[in-house]
Order: sequence, then C-alpha cells, then structure tokens
Amino acid sequence: MSGLVRPARRPPGWSPGGPAPAGDRGEADLQPYDDEDLCFLVGDWRIFQKQRGHRWSLDDLVTAWVAARQGEAAGARRALDLGCGLGSVLLMVAWKLPGVDVTGIEAQADRAAMGRRSIRYDGVEARCRILDGDLRDPAVLPADARFELITGTPPYFPRGTGTESALPHAVPCRFEARGGVEDYLLAAARWLSESGRVVLCSAALEVDRLGPASNAAGLHHVEHVEIVPREGKAPLVMVDVFARTAVARRDSALTVRDATGQWTPDFRRVRESMGMPPTPP
Repeated sequence: MSGLVRPARRPPGWSPGGPAPAGDRGEADLQPYDDEDLCFLVGDWRIFQKQRGHRWSLDDLVTAWVAARQGEAAGARRALDLGCGLGSVLLMVAWKLPGVDVTGIEAQADRAAMGRRSIRYDGVEARCRILDGDLRDPAVLPADARFELITGTPPYFPRGTGTESALPHAVPCRFEARGGVEDYLLAAARWLSESGRVVLCSAALEVDRLGPASNAAGLHHVEHVEIVPREGKAPLVMVDVFARTAVARRDSALTVRDATGQWTPDFRRVRESMGMPPTPP
C-alpha cells in the first residue's frame, strides 16, 4: 500500500470532539491503496477516496447537516442513504447521531466496497452497513423495512446534457445513469416511516422537477434550503425535506462565502456542528 494518508489541517488548539475512529487495527486493507487517499471527513473520522475521480464535497456536508437536524428532531433510530456512493453522507449522519443505525444502498460495487472499508476504519460496522443494489429495486430491502430518516444526493444532470467523465465510476455520480430525483423520492416513499423525513440534495437547475416528483411519490415538501456558494451569486444546489404529512413549508438559504470570499458565520457554525474546523488552519 502506498496511497496517501492526509494529515489533519486544524487551527491551533481546536479539537472536534465526537466519537473516535477505530483506526486500521493492523488490517492491510484499511490502509489506502496506490490510487487512493485516506481523508478526514468529520471529527476524527476518515473516508477512503480515489485520488482522481468523484470525491465527497460541500453538497454531502450540507445534506448531512440538514439530515442530522431532522433526525434529532424526529428522534430517529434508523436511517437510510440512497445511492450512498463512498458513504460520506452515511458516515456524517452516523457521526452526528451516534444512537442511529444507518444503512446505505449503492449500485457500484467498487464504491460500496470502499465505503465498507471506511465504516470499518471508523469502527461503526455494528450499526452501519452498505448493501449492494439498485435503489429502484424494491427487493434490495425487506418489504417491511422502515426508516425515520432517509437521505439522498441524486446525480445532478440527465444523460446527454453534458460531457461525461472517462472514469466509469464518476459518470453515475453526476449523470442520471440510474434515475434522478423522481426515482429517489419514489424509493424513499417506499421505505419511509409514517412520521419520517426524506432529505434530498439536488441541483438548483432541477427545482421545477421537485413538485411533480414529490406528488408522484405521495410526499409533501416541508423544507427548502438554497445553498449559495458566495454572496451575490445564484444558488447552485438545494437541500429539500419531504414528509408524509403536510406542514407549513420552511424556506431558507445558507451562504457559504461572503463577498470577500471568507466563510460566513452561518457556514462556520455548520462546519463546527459537523466536527469540522470553523476557521481555516
């Protein structure tokens, strides 16, 4: 193994708190392979990623942040991450909600395998797992499976609307090779508990698809958070919350950087709440 193990980049004296990882425990496959790195995720937890290709991002962080708030409010005990990929959202939710049992579904076997290694490295295999399968297939979970919290970060672009990566694993992360928001909401509705919440991240350009998609799934749109990359810019992505029962919808925006390019106070609070340094090192 000669992959990269990323060092911590933290302000002096800052500590993330939260549960500690188990580490590699002398197991060879819990070291990064040649084309991988082992990065910090939240707290002291880490995640395996390819050095080139799709990697976890801001979208995953804000999805997990909104989901954790929803899960805490609902007293969630079981969570499901649809199309979990490397397991970034799954692990962030598990870190923030240490009493929650988390399941992921992933169709790309190599992504699922990397995610399982991260789960083992972080020492949460007793309450986290990734199932191989297509989220559109009802048989991937028992018919009576129910979850109080369901997350998803669907690919942002329909096939044929952009240039696809030469890296096979990266294509389904950005383009709708196995469905878009409609398929994710239909799957979520299949396994959502009566009082549960679905938290979905999608491209702002696809906002007009959310209403018809949630209606088709029999879900109500109860929260909408626009993620603004920089003050004065248009939102690029959005995080939306759906439920079986209608309530007054709450709309808000989270601006990541101010006009000077610095993290806003709101975004710093998000980072700190999710075990990440609130200021640059």
